[in-house]
Amino acid sequence: MPESSAITHGIRVDVVSSFAAEQSAPEEGHWFFLYQITILNRSERTVQLVSREWRITNADGRTEHVRGPGVVGQQPVLRPSEGFQYVSGCPLDTPVGTMAGAYQMVDEDGEPFDVEIAAFALADPMALN
Repeated sequence: MPESSAITHGIRVDVVSSFAAEQSAPEEGHWFFLYQITILNRSERTVQLVSREWRITNADGRTEHVRGPGVVGQQPVLRPSEGFQYVSGCPLDTPVGTMAGAYQMVDEDGEPFDVEIAAFALADPMALN
């Protein structure tokens, strides 16, 4: 079950996040989170993901903006009914935070458009107890 889900222009983005304890060092103020993203093209046109933009907010309310080409080194092309899934990670200096953002895509006619990535939580389960 996705922790966040959004559909924009027929493109569905589902996200599931998890705490990566083995890559974290809370005693040193370092927490690491993984997130799995599934992108499904429910539109009737072929689209390509060309870039991404993230807003990462820690528990202190400090927000970092991250922009870059593609995802995990790829700029996937999705035909109607096709999907793409990947896993990436995010370090934080607090045990909880949030991420949200957008993908910049182009359709088969070269028209650019943005696709929302709905906000999702990053949380160390031990910090929630």
